[in-house]
Amino acid sequence: MFDNICKFLVENFSSDFANWLLGKSLNFTELSPSELSLEPIRADALILLEAEEVVLHLEFQTQPKTDIPFRMIDYRLRVYRRFPFKQMHQVVIYLRQSASELAQQTTFILEKTRHEFEVIRLWEQPTSIFLQYPGLLPFAVLSQTSNRIGTLQQVAQEIIKIPDQRVQNNVAASAFILAGLVLEKDIVQQLLRRELMQESVTYQALVEEGRAEGRAEGRAEGRAEGRAEGRAEGLQEGIQEGIHEGIRSVATNLLREGIAVEMVARVTGLSVEVVQQLASDLGGGE
Repeated sequence: MFDNICKFLVENFSSDFANWLLGKSLNFTELSPSELSLEPIRADALILLEAEEVVLHLEFQTQPKTDIPFRMIDYRLRVYRRFPFKQMHQVVIYLRQSASELAQQTTFILEKTRHEFEVIRLWEQPTSIFLQYPGLLPFAVLSQTSNRIGTLQQVAQEIIKIPDQRVQNNVAASAFILAGLVLEKDIVQQLLRRELMQESVTYQALVEEGRAEGRAEGRAEGRAEGRAEGRAEGLQEGIQEGIHEGIRSVATNLLREGIAVEMVARVTGLSVEVVQQLASDLGGGE
């Protein structure tokens, strides 16, 4: 689950990751492991991106593994064989905090052979880094923060600023999933839904419309209290409907990215039956 989300973010926001890891914006294309060997190493979180002068090799891990150093040197040699004049930047990114010494390993050593690679432990990274770019926002809650709930609120506020609705939905869905590594899913869902809704133009419009209609009806009918209650109930229904439609939109986008029905249901809080119907509608529409 986490591997798929990380791959999705890197592939769709490669320039954001280049700015973070390389200090400059580059245009990357995906490099398939099969292009480097007839039998690519099986790696759940392997991402290879190719630019004109550099290959970026990323591996996201929730837990340290003993074979990581070997994978690093093996892929370095494979890339050298295929692209002998290209530089290669290799980074292992650990998502969940670990005290294991394996999470500290940055070198492969075999007799006189030595190969070094970079390791990033997200819990040691400043939060501010991940609030600068849309593609990095979902990682902010995993960073070096003493207030994860407060950080997730910041993330929600930044997501609201993304002008493209589809991109906004996908980043929000990714934040939902990755925040589950350090926070209870119920808290994540409630917080993101509330923050995204409260900061949205739609929510503000609903509030203003409800207030205006309540005042108008109160003056016209002379029953301000009763009408205010009626408007409040209508406003609440409108808000809930807006939230529900937003979650359905997130679910649809996740399904388009190939995320399993069960996982989409778990992340969004929708029933499996509803997600299955969305998947069926999506298949029929395409």
